[in-house]
Amino acid sequence: MKMRVAVLLAVIAMFCAADAQTCALDGLMSSLTESVASAVLEKVTLSCIDASARGSLANCPAGYKPTGCSCGNACGSWDIRNDQTCHCQCANQDWTAARCCKIALK
Repeated sequence: MKMRVAVLLAVIAMFCAADAQTCALDGLMSSLTESVASAVLEKVTLSCIDASARGSLANCPAGYKPTGCSCGNACGSWDIRNDQTCHCQCANQDWTAARCCKIALK
């Protein structure tokens, strides 16, 4: 099904590329793209939780990925390590927090 939609969109794009000035299918292509995107978004959910720890590292639970970090002691320098851990880069951190999210099918 996905392949059929992709082929259909490619064919429509070729017709529009041939006569870009008067492409009557442009609106149709936009509608199809919105329809496909809407159908996908109806089937997924975004679930987020907070994880915090003492020190400079906060790990997200299995299945979740960090999307942002927060650090104690007014430290604004952080990075995400191994796609799983928030790391505050300032010395002597008292706490670190991670916003952890996952995308799941309904």
